[in-house]
Amino acid sequence: MNNISIAIGADHAGFEYKQMLLAFLKDYAVKDFGTFSPDSVDYPDFAHPVAKAVENGEYKIGILICGSANGVAITANKHQGIRAAICWTEEIAQLARNHNDANILCIPSRFVSKELAQTITQKFLTSEFEGGRHANRVNKISC
Repeated sequence: MNNISIAIGADHAGFEYKQMLLAFLKDYAVKDFGTFSPDSVDYPDFAHPVAKAVENGEYKIGILICGSANGVAITANKHQGIRAAICWTEEIAQLARNHNDANILCIPSRFVSKELAQTITQKFLTSEFEGGRHANRVNKISC
């Protein structure tokens, strides 16, 4: 079992990808915050609980999935201490962690394949914050 704890959530557009990622992340401690079916739902109902779980330190990393990833990212970034990044390539996922200390990965299910979503997730989970000059910038984010 990997020691990184993960909170995951999705709306209806991300449901299938969330189910796939749950199987992919079988070696991690993962809590599924829903949705639990492909029926139409409102993304904030899942983004807020995931963001709160990361914000309060219950989980180290969050993963949110919706069609464009914009809705879940906007919602999650309302929480203090949350740095939710929309990632559609491995490189962007790595840079989000290395340079921005992103703690929530937002995947746009309508724009990446399932295989790419897995690769992006793996890169996000295995990349670390570089600190240094990037820490100065990250420390200026919160209002």
